[in-house]
Amino acid sequence: MAKGLKKGLTQYGDQDFSRYLRYSFARSMGYSGTMLSRPVVGIAYPPSGFNNCHRHFPELLDAVKRGVISAGGLPLEFPTISLGESFINPTSMMFRNLMSMDVEEMIRAQPMDSVVLWVDVTKLAGTADGSLSAGIPAIQLVAGPM
Repeated sequence: MAKGLKKGLTQYGDQDFSRYLRYSFARSMGYSGTMLSRPVVGIAYPPSGFNNCHRHFPELLDAVKRGVISAGGLPLEFPTISLGESFINPTSMMFRNLMSMDVEEMIRAQPMDSVVLWVDVTKLAGTADGSLSAGIPAIQLVAGPM
């Protein structure tokens, strides 16, 4: 089974061309060949101006990335749904299944070997359900003021 950026290539009809495009685009983002050969650790990153529980996430992102790099991985964050309880009408409970589906499909769609699920306290179940369905190793980073 393919690992890292070799995993889940876009289907252009020619795998070599797909691999070339993926690595060219990644190199244009500033990653070295050495970094691109590492296992990819996705970071499900949900901050939003509507979610007070996520107000400190941008500062923590660099620390999480440094930890992944020091462990030999290539950290790549990707956006996920953000549910801020005090701003969602009528309640965030209605959107937790959507959160689970969003997390699962974003994990499946990206070429990652494992994932860090960044959540606040009330959204543990939605991200956990989504990551379990995606079937790759996952860890939750619970980071919120509550």
